Amino acid sequence: MSKPSINHIKKWWHSGEPWIWLNAGAVSISVLIVFGLLALIAVRGLGHFWPADIVEMQYLTDETQQVKIIGEIIESESIDAKQYTESGYGEAPAGEPKVTRLLVKTGNRDLQTDFRWLAEHKIKQQSKPSNLIVLERVEWGDFYGYLTQVNEEGELVAKGKSAWGELEKRLQRVTALRAEIKSLEKGAIGTINHQLEKLRLERKKLALTNDLTPENIAPIAAQEKALDIEYQALRVDLNRLYNEIDRDSAHFEAMDGRVVELPMASFISAHKPNAMNVWEKSITYVKSFINFLTEDPREANTEGGVFPAIFGTVTMVLLMAILVTPLGVIAAIYLREYARQGTMIRIIRIAVNNLAGVPSIVYGVFGLGFFVYFLGGNIDQLFYPEALPGATFGTPGLLWASLTLALLTLPVVIVSTEEGLSRIPGSLREGSLALGATKFETIWKVILPMSSPAIMTGMILAVARAAGEVAPLMMVGVVKLAPELPLDGTVPYLHLDRKFMHLGFHIYDVGFQSPNVEAARPLVYATAFLLVLVIVLLNLSAIILRNRLRQKYKALDN
Repeated sequence: MSKPSINHIKKWWHSGEPWIWLNAGAVSISVLIVFGLLALIAVRGLGHFWPADIVEMQYLTDETQQVKIIGEIIESESIDAKQYTESGYGEAPAGEPKVTRLLVKTGNRDLQTDFRWLAEHKIKQQSKPSNLIVLERVEWGDFYGYLTQVNEEGELVAKGKSAWGELEKRLQRVTALRAEIKSLEKGAIGTINHQLEKLRLERKKLALTNDLTPENIAPIAAQEKALDIEYQALRVDLNRLYNEIDRDSAHFEAMDGRVVELPMASFISAHKPNAMNVWEKSITYVKSFINFLTEDPREANTEGGVFPAIFGTVTMVLLMAILVTPLGVIAAIYLREYARQGTMIRIIRIAVNNLAGVPSIVYGVFGLGFFVYFLGGNIDQLFYPEALPGATFGTPGLLWASLTLALLTLPVVIVSTEEGLSRIPGSLREGSLALGATKFETIWKVILPMSSPAIMTGMILAVARAAGEVAPLMMVGVVKLAPELPLDGTVPYLHLDRKFMHLGFHIYDVGFQSPNVEAARPLVYATAFLLVLVIVLLNLSAIILRNRLRQKYKALDN
């Protein structure tokens, strides 16, 4: 009985079926790990925007003194009781091997430390008062406390229970005024400043060419005067808006009993999480997440949104794809269709394959030296001498970052396109040539359309790699905070010389360079999840286009 069984196992082993199951299991485990990691990032990041309840606690600082602590419980951890005592936190409970600590966000960074660890056994009382208010502010982080009164130009307007309704109404007014101020500063005033800078450079250009005559200066002076009059009028409107937004203030009682007066101009939102039901919290959650996607960062990138980073990432990737695709396709067509196959072409192919393994930081150094300093510096000397010694293209920017990543991903596109070209049957080429088409017409109208799915595959791989790169971008254009987007309403609209923000660098900056680690941690997870989502969306768009092209030219597979 045993011998046939062993033979059966040997036959099954040699059939190769075990390797199929082994590969399937490895793929399944890998997929589970990837989805598990994404789920962890999503929960840690997206959970940050949920309006959690605020707890008021009586905390025993020593054997006799109790203090009131107001805050949001972020996480808990258990540590060894001996380690707890030796670290100077105090005496551990007798007979307890572990001590549980709670990380509490107490906010009010302008008054106190906004995060603190509390020993659970020292918490004597907990409650969740419904009138506790959470303020999201422009600076100094969140504020936790009790609203006591609302003032208008220093005069009492409402206090007690009626103060909350008055605060909500006036906060809507402040939000509208802030949007109007932002639109005025970045719109009309920003355009005037840009035009004045162009006129200044025109004056300098005339001086460099010794054409600074009264006849040449007169139109420039007239434009400057007109712009100055327009600016002064806008400045009056801006001052009026600032006076209006500074009109209201509110008094709050902090957890240490202090009553502070805060200007409503510093408020972004206000809510009472302990008094909200699930539906109201869901609405607040959606609003907070939308603000995260659409606002600029604040407080050293630990508050606010990531819209400039999203915009910069997508713009750079699209520009990189526009640059790398024609270069990679042309190189692949030459290597496959025109070049005489021999030793030199084999060496070139080996070099292309090796370039795919070069560390990305090396491309960053090359981009800084060649694109920025050499190419950009010469462009400034030839076309922008009036801006010198300030740099226009001789400094890291969007164009050089896109070109650097185009070189980084070029081998992927070349190899993928060559694979697609090699799959085109020779009979199609011969048939096209026999019908009188030239070689160029054959490649352009027959070979290239049929190999377009392979080209799209190369572009998908290029986008996937380029979107997540950070090291080379730190040298050729990405910055911690960009005051202006690369795309705006000012001619030439797309400003390739401007620096930009990037989600990958934003993660690095917030995670490792932030002065407030605890406040930055959830934003690291949220931004990482967002970067993965952006890459997936870009790849899905390319995959959908590739599938349509593959369906169109499916006769190739027959």
